[in-house]
Amino acid sequence: MNYFQSIWQGTASTITGFRITVNHLLQARKSRKRQNVSEPNYFDEDSGIVTVQYPDFHVPVPDNGRYTLHCEIDDCIVCDKCAKVCPVDCIAIEAIKSPEVIGKTADGTAKRLYAAQFDIDMAKCCFCGLCTTVCPTECLTMTDVYDYSTYERDAMNFQFATMNVAEMALRRNELTAAQEAKAKAVAATASPSDKEPVAGATKPPAKPFKPFKPSPSPSKE
Repeated sequence: MNYFQSIWQGTASTITGFRITVNHLLQARKSRKRQNVSEPNYFDEDSGIVTVQYPDFHVPVPDNGRYTLHCEIDDCIVCDKCAKVCPVDCIAIEAIKSPEVIGKTADGTAKRLYAAQFDIDMAKCCFCGLCTTVCPTECLTMTDVYDYSTYERDAMNFQFATMNVAEMALRRNELTAAQEAKAKAVAATASPSDKEPVAGATKPPAKPFKPFKPSPSPSKE
């Protein structure tokens, strides 16, 4: 009896599996409706083909997802807050100070620094989102691009700065010239007392040192 009962259970489970497979085949004649996971009825639809023809088609991703970082370099004030808060040091920034305001960002913040370097190594990124939180001008955001696989690891280092070597040298020379001109202007307007003493000039005599004498304590009767 146990032998025939085992045969019957095996046959019944096989028939059940085939029934489920045939039902899926009948339901897979049409593709499942593409919708965002934030929609309330996302998990209600349980029939249809789930596979999409990637990379021609992409599954919608949440708007607040954490994927590839992007920096709108025109709105960056090179404050270095994102690089300081990054726990894995994947952001490298180099700034060159400007003698004057070089422009404004989209929100009206004045720009006084040139972005000589702004690199993000996505191979190190842990997708914590802290850099986008501390950015004062909101120029650093996370996009919906989640597929950026490459054959070379160096290709995952995204460079957003647009300055070349010649322009960086020009901006540094401008800053040096402005600092030298400012120093000369300050020296020219300084009063004679503020200038360094002339060699050979006599110094005023020092005041005599008076030792400290404590006052006598009142006697107790």
